[in-house]
Amino acid sequence: MNTLTLKIFSLILALSITLAACTPSASLSMSKSGKSRVTNPTIDKDSISNLVDGNNAFALEMYNSLRAETGNLILSPYSISLALAMTYAGARGETESQMAQVLHFAPQDQLHPSFNALDLALEKDPANLSKDQQPLKLNIANAVWSEQTYPFQADFLDTIALNYGAGIHLADFIHQAEPARKEINNWVSDKTEDKINDLLQQGSVGSDTRMVLVNAIYFKADWLTQFDANSTGDAPFYLSDGTQVTAKMMNAGVYVPYLQGSGYQAVELAYVGETAAMDIIVPDTGSFEAFDSSFSKETLDQILSRMQPTSVALGLPKFEFTKDFGLSNTLASLGMTNAFDPNLADFSGMTGNKDLFIGDVIHKAFVAVDEKGTEAAAATAVIMRTTSAPMFDVNLQINRPFIFIIRDTVNGQILFVGRVMNPVQ
Repeated sequence: MNTLTLKIFSLILALSITLAACTPSASLSMSKSGKSRVTNPTIDKDSISNLVDGNNAFALEMYNSLRAETGNLILSPYSISLALAMTYAGARGETESQMAQVLHFAPQDQLHPSFNALDLALEKDPANLSKDQQPLKLNIANAVWSEQTYPFQADFLDTIALNYGAGIHLADFIHQAEPARKEINNWVSDKTEDKINDLLQQGSVGSDTRMVLVNAIYFKADWLTQFDANSTGDAPFYLSDGTQVTAKMMNAGVYVPYLQGSGYQAVELAYVGETAAMDIIVPDTGSFEAFDSSFSKETLDQILSRMQPTSVALGLPKFEFTKDFGLSNTLASLGMTNAFDPNLADFSGMTGNKDLFIGDVIHKAFVAVDEKGTEAAAATAVIMRTTSAPMFDVNLQINRPFIFIIRDTVNGQILFVGRVMNPVQ
């Protein structure tokens, strides 16, 4: 290869590398804080129980706020709490105080290690399973997508890396919001075994999006005592308006925790490994609305504490459905108002400035119950938007006289030409 050819080859190679580096992509890389997740967090002995109490209080308050929704309802308040806990790491001032009150969060230095410890405990495999028993599956995953040109504080990135295992996917929201949205949706689908698809609808992220904090949770478990599919048959299910539909009713004789309360019955069905269970509360005929409207953490705690092992002839309908929500108005109605207000939000713990607010909190959940067990999944996305104007390559304000041309772009023919010296003349 002669000198001239070598120089030309080197120039082409250098140009190719430069063009590749300049080509925008939906997700350029994974940026880590430099710190790994703490796998043995140091916490006070009561930290997990206090966190669970707070999370459960929020869970029932969120349920009551959403009960006006028509039809079936499914949500994962734990997924919502996790996504907002990562967001809370960057909240300051009154925004932080409101989030703590609504979400029942402890101070920052206590909350994040406690969430880490709880996550690790929840995902721990149950012990003492027989060879023919399939262990409960609970996967919890967190991830963050951030605008590649936006500076985030190292302390904030460290907090979510240490306690939530969430690195930062760099995304080009300013120029390629749609590919970034699809990438987030694909991640959610993968983490939820394809049960949560299209979490973010088209247009939910845009050029003013600076960060999307995402949690995904997937649960699958077999009943400790499974229903015999041969005993499943058609049976009436009576709706609250007095009409009835035909359901696939599973039937079994079980010895389980049960309670006959004032105006309701309650039963608990354990999953294999006995580290999880489904509690079912059935208000008496005609009293569902009254019971549902007053259902609270205190009511649930009382029911759970009073259940006793009982022989029960149980009929339970098979069911499967998906539900999605935009939670901004719900959270604001509970008292978390500043976080959604561009003029009042303070997430300076993220960037050092009060330049971000929560544009939306989007949640989607799925549940399926059959003779074998239960499968459920959920995902939550917190979309952070900028309080200032979007960042663009060029800022052009047409605030002086200009010429305009209207033309046929197929043939190039000018159809109109003119100028504007005074747009209000």
